[in-house]
Formats: sequence, C-alpha cells, structure tokens
Amino acid sequence: MDLLELRNEIDKVDEELIPLLIKRLEISEQVAAYKAKRNMPVLNEKREQEILDDVKAKCGDKGEYIKTIFSSAMDASRALQHKIIGGGEELRSIIEDSFIDGELYSDGFIACQGAEGAYSGETSGILFPDNPVKYFKAFEDVFEAVDKGEAKFGIIPVENSTAGSVHESYDLIMKYRFYVVGAYDLKIEHCLCAKPDTKYEDIVDVYSHPQALSQCNNFIKNFDFVGINYSNTAAAAKYVAESDKKHIGAICSESAAKKYGLKVYRKSIQNAAVNKTRFIVISKRLLISENANKISLIFTVPHETGKLYRILGRFSMAGLNLTKLESRPIEDGNFSYYFYTDILGNVRDEETLDLICALSEELPHYEFLGNFYEAD
Repeated sequence: MDLLELRNEIDKVDEELIPLLIKRLEISEQVAAYKAKRNMPVLNEKREQEILDDVKAKCGDKGEYIKTIFSSAMDASRALQHKIIGGGEELRSIIEDSFIDGELYSDGFIACQGAEGAYSGETSGILFPDNPVKYFKAFEDVFEAVDKGEAKFGIIPVENSTAGSVHESYDLIMKYRFYVVGAYDLKIEHCLCAKPDTKYEDIVDVYSHPQALSQCNNFIKNFDFVGINYSNTAAAAKYVAESDKKHIGAICSESAAKKYGLKVYRKSIQNAAVNKTRFIVISKRLLISENANKISLIFTVPHETGKLYRILGRFSMAGLNLTKLESRPIEDGNFSYYFYTDILGNVRDEETLDLICALSEELPHYEFLGNFYEAD
C-alpha cells in the first residue's frame, strides 16, 4: 500500500471508533447520574488502574500506546461526569461568593517590601493611585501586615522576565495560604548609582536585591564589580546614600536614586532591553473581578508514571493555555514537589470552573490561589 491508501485505512478505523467513543461517553453520563444519586466520588483510582493494567497486558508490545489512549478516554469521561455532578462543591461555593463588580478597592495603605523608591511601591502607585504605601523590611513582614489586618493588600514580586521566579514569594504564599487578587508586569530599568562625590572608577562593591544583581550580571562581570545582596533595590540606594564608604554603589531605579540624592552613573544596565517584573497583589480574602484573565494554582500529583501528563492534558481538553509550570520542593525530606501553574482564563466560564473544581477533588493537595486581572 502507498501512503494515501494507508491513511484511508486509518480514516476507516477512525470512522468505526467515533460511534463507540460517543457510546462510551453516553454510558459515562449514566454513571454520573448513578454516582450523584448515591453521593459517590467521580474518581475511582483503583478501578482505573486495574483497567489500564488489563489493557496493557492484552495488547502485547503495543500495550503502552493503547494504555495512553485509554487513559485519555478515562480523563474525558471523568471530566464529563464532573460537569454533570458539579464536582468540587466546596471550592465552587468559595469562588462564586468571591465575584466582585468593578476594580479592587482598599481604603487603607498598601503593604510593600523595601523603602521609598522601590519598584513594588511604583507598582502600588499604578494599581492603587489613591492609597498610601507602607514599607516593610522583609517579604514576610508584608504577609504579616496583611495577615493581621493592618493592610488589606500587599504587593510582592514573583517573577522576572530575565532572572526567573522569586521563590521566597511562592513559599510565603504557601505558608500563609493567601490569595492572588491582582497582578502587574512592571518594566524594570536598572541604574548604577553612587554618592555624587564618589568617582566611578573607585566603585568596587555594588549593593542590590539578588534578583536585580542577577538581571544585571553581565554589566557587573564586564566591569569587575562585586555584587552584594541587599534586601531591596531602594533600600540598597538608601544604604549607599547614608554610608561613609567611598567605594560602593547601588543598582536601583532612577527614581530611587533621585529620592536618596545619588548620582546616576549608568542607565539601563540590565542584561535584556525588555526587562519586566511581575508583581502580584496578595489578600486574605478571595476577590475575582469580571475582567480576570489569569488563574493561579498549586497542586501535587502522586509519584506515578504519566500522572502530571494526564493533569496537563485536562487543561488542554478544556481549551486552557498554561503560561507557567514550575516545581518547588515540599519540606518533607522525600523529594516531593508542589507544582505552581498559571493559566489564561476566567472561572466565570462554566467549563473552566468545572475543571478547576473537579481537580480539587482528584488531586492529593490542591490550592486555588486566585483568578485575577494581570495588567502590563
């Protein structure tokens, strides 16, 4: 047979499969009704595994291939059952009670890390132009301020387009179980600054946040500077301005340099011309605006072959685009991991909500971090 004839044969087989697959889904609908009436869970992992093992055993050297096809069919059937039953009732109720009209609003100050002139403060001015900012020394202090009700919202960085994720922020989100209710992608332009009476050729040590040092590591290496970690770019600028040392500089924003009376010696020293940092708005209360366009989740999957692949397939099945997938270790000594996922979508869409809620019942650990509007 030539290729065209072989493809025609495949088409014939597919035509035979379609009514069988439709029949399988129709029976799954009946199964859903049966389970709903008896308050039974949709997922029966033991039965699914028994079926997959049996399929593999029956199909010889093609067992793994056929097993993959069957697992996809099971995932589709389960998604349909969740849609009929309305799985994840607890999370569904929390989400539906969190819908708000209009934009985020706070009548108090916004908690940020660092000092005046920090990029987080600049972000706060864009998102909450009418709210004052209160600065805290550490990221965790921002979480504490929100946790104690001193501030309704906090703003922290979570990711840079050059240097990657700010892992401390993600770890604190898990520790405090806060929600993400907003985000902004801020363009970052770093400058090398020092006191006006400091000579450029005398600068040896450069202070800044580790992320900023990473974003400017080419510049630092090319000019033989020594990067020294500091809590925040603006705080580093303040330290340099108040120090008696004559050989130090700071990597910070031009506005921070102006704030603390520093001279800008070099502008736009970051590695990439387009350099953005994603800042998120954290809250103890879940709030979802109508224009929300991004969903953030944290989950774990069992240490079993293909489990993560099948979960990711569920997002594809629902027509959702993943923009981020990153693992972080669980501190249990077993090399287990949380998966942080960002998805484009809005839970006001019925199919999206069905999936988000269904997964809350199926995964061993699952956190819905929020559905929010991300601006840039």
